[in-house]
Formats: sequence, C-alpha cells, structure tokens
Amino acid sequence: MKEIIIYSIAAIAGITVFGYSIHMFIGGLVEPQTETIIIIIVCLLAAGVMAFMTWDVIKTRRGD
Repeated sequence: MKEIIIYSIAAIAGITVFGYSIHMFIGGLVEPQTETIIIIIVCLLAAGVMAFMTWDVIKTRRGD
C-alpha cells in the first residue's frame, strides 16, 4: 500500500512538471484553447505510461 502512495505522489509531480514544460514550449505559438487540449492529451498519455510502469514494478516485486 505504501508503494501506491509514493508512486501516486511521484506521478502527480511528474505530470505537473510535464504539463508545465509543454506550456513553456508551445505557450505563445498556438491559441490558448489548442494549448489546453494538447496539454490534456499529452498528460493523459504520460499518466497511462506511468500507470503501466507502476503496475509492472508492483507485479515484478510480488513475483507474479
């Protein structure tokens, strides 16, 4: 249970930094609505990848 809390905190921090970096890259280049849509899509993809990696680590540690 502890690992899920730690992974959740790390994932939230990582996605926040990831979203902000996307904002810094495309902030003034596109319309604000387009920027928001891109940030949401990319952050959802990143969350999916992080969830898969977390699942894999937990599965490997438990020896399943």
